[in-house]
Amino acid sequence: MVKEDFDKEKIAESMTVLWEPLTPDQRKYLVDHIKVHLFEKNETIYKQNEQPTYLMCLLKGKIKVYMNGVGGRTQIIRVIEQMGIFSYRAAFVNENYKTSASAFEASTVCMIPINVIRSIIEENNELAVFFIRQLCKMLGEADALTVNLTQKHMRGRLAESLIILKNKYGYEDDGSTLSIYLSREELANMSNMTTSNAIRILSSLASENIIITDGRKIKIIDEHRLCLISENGG
Repeated sequence: MVKEDFDKEKIAESMTVLWEPLTPDQRKYLVDHIKVHLFEKNETIYKQNEQPTYLMCLLKGKIKVYMNGVGGRTQIIRVIEQMGIFSYRAAFVNENYKTSASAFEASTVCMIPINVIRSIIEENNELAVFFIRQLCKMLGEADALTVNLTQKHMRGRLAESLIILKNKYGYEDDGSTLSIYLSREELANMSNMTTSNAIRILSSLASENIIITDGRKIKIIDEHRLCLISENGG
């Protein structure tokens, strides 16, 4: 759903990394072309093999980027934090999306036509350097993910996923409950394992007083030990 009753300039200003390098004319051009979409929980934002048309920024909510692999098995590649910019890599290399994205929960997304971003980049070296840095960061994270998923034991992979979720979304007001509620299947898809194995490992971590589970809520009560499990690979 497209949301019309919003302050486009205020939203553009909130995207600091995109806004600050721009000239006054470029800022006006950006504001004139942005749209804001509201996505419901579990709604698809874009699909694998579709042609990219927008750069997106998550204003509110939580989003997962995933890929459908062999036999229809899903792998969550990364999660997008608030004000995170996504969906532009494929557009920059003129190819269709390799991944899909959907909302973990009701989410508000700012969408900017990719041709608008390209036009500004051609005139603004500082913005071009920003995207180079972002793409290099994504490459480094992808390299780390490859090592984690291929060399760590399942226990280490799930611990790593919990640490990533903590770093991306933080804790609730109690200072220990993850501020995102994932199903066991989603945790399994993020950690490259079956749902039954994710359930078993969560139960094991709970029995060791490292976490507490309550439905989809996960409370980390010994972050240090959880980090050690992730770092040591299980």
